[in-house]
Amino acid sequence: MSQQIPKGLFPFFNKLKKNNNREWFTEHKPEFKALESEVKAVYNYLGSLMNEHDQIEKTKIFRIYRDVRFSKNKTPYKTHFGGSFARRKPELRGGYYLHLQPNNESFIATGFWEPSKEDLLRIRKEFEMDDSEMRGILNNRAFNSVWGGFVGDELKTAPKGFDKEHPAIDLIRRKQFIFTKSFTDKEVMADGFINQVNSDFKAIRPFFDYMSDVLTTNLNGESLL
Repeated sequence: MSQQIPKGLFPFFNKLKKNNNREWFTEHKPEFKALESEVKAVYNYLGSLMNEHDQIEKTKIFRIYRDVRFSKNKTPYKTHFGGSFARRKPELRGGYYLHLQPNNESFIATGFWEPSKEDLLRIRKEFEMDDSEMRGILNNRAFNSVWGGFVGDELKTAPKGFDKEHPAIDLIRRKQFIFTKSFTDKEVMADGFINQVNSDFKAIRPFFDYMSDVLTTNLNGESLL
């Protein structure tokens, strides 16, 4: 399994961006398929590293083809690679994502993109009852140096049934619980990039351990599994 992002990946995407049509892509498809094979090997290698500190159930590389049915942008191809790493369900919650895009637009993301209605209520109820453990994770210097604070969607006011003056309202009104970290093209192409990503993903574990515990128990701490 490859440990290195192929050098030709970003130049290919930059050319595709200028020629985002089926004719050009068909002509250059052999080049793309070779790059795709190398990139898949990199994702699989990262997944194997992550399995040393987590339990990854599935690695998924997203296809190059765009769904243009509901988009004003009708270009048929993505100009990036994206791939996700799913943790073993139901006891382990959260997920990881690696995005490779030229012009310093690569990033990693982790957390909870679209919590179910039930999970979101359970998380909010936990914060309503006691937000100290979550605050401790977010304020931890080592954690914060890698991931910073939450990004993602939030309500402008309190959710229905919650006090807008609650001390944890900044956490309670969140709809997503996501962390991201950006990388330059130079960083992505450096020899140790995949090891760096693995290390960054490993640093999220205090958050994942906490959220997994919350989402597999009731408010009394009794297991739901």
